[in-house]
Amino acid sequence: QLQVVESGGGLVQPGGSLRLSCAASGFTVDDYTIGWFRQAPGKEREGVSCISSSDGSTYYADSVKGRFTISRDNTKNTVYLQMNSLKPEDTAIYYCAKGLRLRLCVVDLPLYEFDYWGQGTQVTVSS
Repeated sequence: QLQVVESGGGLVQPGGSLRLSCAASGFTVDDYTIGWFRQAPGKEREGVSCISSSDGSTYYADSVKGRFTISRDNTKNTVYLQMNSLKPEDTAIYYCAKGLRLRLCVVDLPLYEFDYWGQGTQVTVSS
């Protein structure tokens, strides 16, 4: 059965780092566009980063550009999100999701283009 599972969240101080993992089963991550999203309390879920299935090109929201890095390890069938220089406004539940037919990452990632979602992992950035 197709499934994605996030892990790696936790509590960190501002300026700290975390690496989130998105482990996939039932499909190969190299064959699908994978997106990272986050949702803070009272706010809509927003796209954070994406890695495309076509050529591995990446996308980052302006709010995280230069601080976050998405990568893919095909041996482990896992997509990672390295988060550096974390800010309190990064606090949210982070989700990874499998694209349905989207082959290229696009600006303002549309949620409807992703058909399988993980359970989410909590990231809290606080002093």
